[in-house]
Amino acid sequence: MKAVASEISLFKNRNFLLLWGSSTISSFGMQMYSIAIPLLIYDLSRSALAMSMMRAIEFFPNIFLGMLAGALVDRLNRKTMMVWTSFIQVISMCGIVTLLLTNHIELWHLYILGFVLSSAGYTFGNANHSVLPQIVSKDQLTSANAKLSFIDTLIRMIGPGIAGVLIAVFSYTSTLTIYLVCLLIMYVFMQFLNVPPTAKREDASHSIWKDMKEGIVELVNNKILLTPTITVLFSNFASSLVIGILIFFATDQIGADSKQVGFMFTISAIGGLIGASLISRIRKRFGRGVIYTYSLVFDIISMCLLLFAQTWWTIGISLAIRTFSTTISNIVYFTIRQEFTPNHLLGRVAGTSSMLMKLTLPLGLFIAGLWAEWFPIRILFFISMCIFAVLFGRLFFHPFKKLV
Repeated sequence: MKAVASEISLFKNRNFLLLWGSSTISSFGMQMYSIAIPLLIYDLSRSALAMSMMRAIEFFPNIFLGMLAGALVDRLNRKTMMVWTSFIQVISMCGIVTLLLTNHIELWHLYILGFVLSSAGYTFGNANHSVLPQIVSKDQLTSANAKLSFIDTLIRMIGPGIAGVLIAVFSYTSTLTIYLVCLLIMYVFMQFLNVPPTAKREDASHSIWKDMKEGIVELVNNKILLTPTITVLFSNFASSLVIGILIFFATDQIGADSKQVGFMFTISAIGGLIGASLISRIRKRFGRGVIYTYSLVFDIISMCLLLFAQTWWTIGISLAIRTFSTTISNIVYFTIRQEFTPNHLLGRVAGTSSMLMKLTLPLGLFIAGLWAEWFPIRILFFISMCIFAVLFGRLFFHPFKKLV
């Protein structure tokens, strides 16, 4: 009865609904962007390295701006941060769409505007993550994160297929214009969000550098959070050996067209949808440490299947297994971070942990891009599978596994 009452109260929470609605709309638009941009770069360059470099650039903000963004989210009004960063995303997408309309688009345009778009999007996401514990109760965090993840995954299921069809039938411009409209709607939603004030700072005269240092100290001293953060650091490296060259592999070596690539990611999202639907039930039966540890088994299975994939739909099934694992582990991780971090430090801890987790991504993407130019891509899938296996072995014997 208590769980049912908690679910109902979430749907009566106006602020949560605004976050949920904006997440739905922006996630749908992001699927247009995620499918269109790699295919556009492929058409412009026919290079796996160029495609992989775009993915690396999209992760740079997490590394170079992660701690700074976290400090700003904790220091400034979080609603204001979300309003301005959503506005910057709108302007960035306007630039890309305008260049496409005038037929002046070049790779360096996409790299620069993609970096600005990702920087604003990352800061928005940090503020969004930090705001959630302010607008829902502690016992609703797992449910709220699951709902946000569920809708994001549902959109990932239908979005890529729609994007692939739109690109094939219309153009990159039309597809990316949809993302621009979604960002505009998200910007409007943010105007109506009401965020309660955070706890008063003991010393408001702290420099921003000292603020960032506090985030580092809090993360390092938080042993419950530090262990999965380090695990994700290496897990992301394993993933980066795959994600940057996956569309190149599907199109150049498997022979998939834009519609098939879209449907491939639609199949992928089904796994995440199942994971987001089941996490609340799984959580009632198992501790978070056990759930997080055994999610790595699915990563191993996913990479093993990808290693032998010969069709686009086999790749989709492999990605679905991986998405199932990632969705569950992310929900567990985000809830742990929100629950065990003081809210006035959450932006900094989220920024610092995110920066740490993403450190290896550009390196992996760059290695994968270079590797794909001269060596068999499937070897990268095998290396990724081995990394996941080592991570599982480490957590299996680690005290973190006993976390309730």
